[in-house]
Amino acid sequence: MGGELRHIGKATPRKDARIIVTGRAQYIDDVKLPEMLYGKVLRSPYPHAHIRNIDTSRAEAYPGVMAVLTYQNVPSWKGGIPYHRPVLDSTVRFVGDAVALVAAETVKIAEEALELITVEYEQLPAVYDAAEATSPEAPQLHEKIPGNIFPRGYRPIGDKALQEIVMGDVDKGFKEADFVVEGTCAYENIPNPLPPEPPGVIATWEDPEHLTIYTASQSAAMNRNFHQPLLGLIDLRVIGTQCGGSYGTKNANMIPMVHATALARATGKPVKIYFTKEEHFNAYSLRLGSRIHAKMGIKKDGTVTALAGEWFVDTGAASEMAQVQVAVGCGEAQLLLRCPNWNLQPYLVCTNRNPSGVVRGFGGQELKSALIPLLAIAMEKADLDPLEFFKKNYVKAGDGYYWRDGIWWDYRGIDFTKAMDKGAEVFGWHDKWKGWGKPTAVNGSKRIGVGVGVHGNADIGEDESEAYVKLSPDGRAVLHACVSEAGMGERSAVCKMVAEVLNLPLDRVEITAPDTQVNPFEFGLVGSRGTYTVGSATIAAAEDARRKLLELAAPVLGVKPEELETKDGLIYIKGKEQAAIPWRRAMGIARTVTGQGRFETDYSLCNCMMIFAEVEVDTETGKAELQRVVAATDCGQIIDPLVLEGQLHGSLGSAGIDTALFERSVLDRSTGHIMNCNMIDYKWRTYIDLPQFQNVILETPIPSHRFKAIGVGEVAPAPGPSAVLMAISNAIGKQIMDYPATPDKILKALGKI
Repeated sequence: MGGELRHIGKATPRKDARIIVTGRAQYIDDVKLPEMLYGKVLRSPYPHAHIRNIDTSRAEAYPGVMAVLTYQNVPSWKGGIPYHRPVLDSTVRFVGDAVALVAAETVKIAEEALELITVEYEQLPAVYDAAEATSPEAPQLHEKIPGNIFPRGYRPIGDKALQEIVMGDVDKGFKEADFVVEGTCAYENIPNPLPPEPPGVIATWEDPEHLTIYTASQSAAMNRNFHQPLLGLIDLRVIGTQCGGSYGTKNANMIPMVHATALARATGKPVKIYFTKEEHFNAYSLRLGSRIHAKMGIKKDGTVTALAGEWFVDTGAASEMAQVQVAVGCGEAQLLLRCPNWNLQPYLVCTNRNPSGVVRGFGGQELKSALIPLLAIAMEKADLDPLEFFKKNYVKAGDGYYWRDGIWWDYRGIDFTKAMDKGAEVFGWHDKWKGWGKPTAVNGSKRIGVGVGVHGNADIGEDESEAYVKLSPDGRAVLHACVSEAGMGERSAVCKMVAEVLNLPLDRVEITAPDTQVNPFEFGLVGSRGTYTVGSATIAAAEDARRKLLELAAPVLGVKPEELETKDGLIYIKGKEQAAIPWRRAMGIARTVTGQGRFETDYSLCNCMMIFAEVEVDTETGKAELQRVVAATDCGQIIDPLVLEGQLHGSLGSAGIDTALFERSVLDRSTGHIMNCNMIDYKWRTYIDLPQFQNVILETPIPSHRFKAIGVGEVAPAPGPSAVLMAISNAIGKQIMDYPATPDKILKALGKI
């Protein structure tokens, strides 16, 4: 599709490649400001306790300590949805919760000062199960959260913010069904995406009304937009540093940000808080827990007539933005199922484990990982091939859905069944699929099973983006867009779009640093929105700049602007390239040309990712080994093939496919401690353990923008867990309904323990 294009669709060096490989990229731990102090946090050893007394006198007197803060002297800022999480509190609600803050001249001094703080705790009962937390006998965690159930909805995403899926008549739908099934599935292994670089923040107050934050985040502007209100609408500037991966988790950075900000205000100096890896494991936000009990009606031809149930969402000790994740998950369920009758009721519950925050998959992975195994029960009852079921039920042009804003959107995109069929062909699905509960092959105690999962997201068009493109007389362009770099190459991608529109060499296009003070509005790189939303604003700005440039050149060349072309910093009459003039002849040397572009929210398009998985299970040991993965998608025009390949291979990491096999935070429910908070005991797949992985990528033009492309990076891992769980269930002939499918669960299903 991209043969006529100069840069788009071709593998090109990333704009930041050289500084990364030469070690010159500036990460948050490389930033050092004059007189900067170092912040450390004293953390709770208990999952739920009241602080009866806290003595900080020895820490305050320790040489090099500049400030010690407790709940008694911190600012009254509160975050979360609704505002319920103070900077520090007299009650701690999970092991690792913040008790006191110290700012000192060195990290070592700050750590030593923490040991001098004496705390007397009154331990309180704790609860770790979402359903149990809603019972009248359960301990109450927050005064503002009665019954431990958070209020639904979040007005900033719309006055009608989606809180549930209710439509049609489920009783009527069940009567129309040929089969009605019921079951429960849990995706509650609260995995940690663990980007290589831990969270870090530097806060510095220029004066009481001006605060600057340096943060390792994939969305510098999101940090500003979410934190400015809770700080009192001060003038907040956020500067994004190079971010060594985020996988969603560094989007908001709420807690380290307010801790650094409070210490900076108390000391009058810049303060850096940079998590150790141990803190990253123990005290940072994790994925939501998800458990669904649902009843489904289905016809013999795969038509889903009704779905009703309860979705218990465990957000841990606080909700960073879980209401939005629930809303997105409810929207994504409708992309998966063309069902006229729904009554799915979410319950967002707080418990005494780590709070949950933004994680790649954002609500949809949590919901569908639990929902698809329940759909498998219905598919098995109706003897349906899951591939054909997903092809039939995935959203088609002319269908509609309520998205997170609670508004009905008519889908105007492409039919993704071609990509599904191509993925099935490459995987060999039709040869490998033998039916429900039937292995593809048996070799002694080892059995091979196959499974398939699907996922999609209309957040590719979420929220607004703005961009400026400034042209200089020397034939160069600068893109002003507040785009951070978190590993996916988006800063390079939007530069390619500008270069394509202006027909410039790529090395003549640069992009400004992710700094909210010098860039127009940008929501951030979330939900696979970069290609469509940021791309649309960027393209519009480049086209506007081009139009203004050619309007300046038209009188010089004596023709109308539409008769002109530009290439490599030159302008010429179409067909007369040999008579080209440089941009400076049209602009002069004392002028720049700036184009503006803006994108408005559009949820009428979505993406789609299907994953096929082949798993070998040893029925003697219970070990399940992922042998092969095929990921199939259609993204319209590919912007950069190598970047896209890498994004799809990322489905193995960032709390993705392997959450079906071994990746989890092991919570000791007697003490509230996470037991595997290190890089040895937290099970990750190493490079030598990688399965065979193939990508199938189609390029059907999608009605998005000039380059007919959409993003797919964020959704890559989401179909993986359910595909693997289905493959394991088919290999052993027994349904597994709880993640991860560890050897003990498999052997228990087989009746061997």
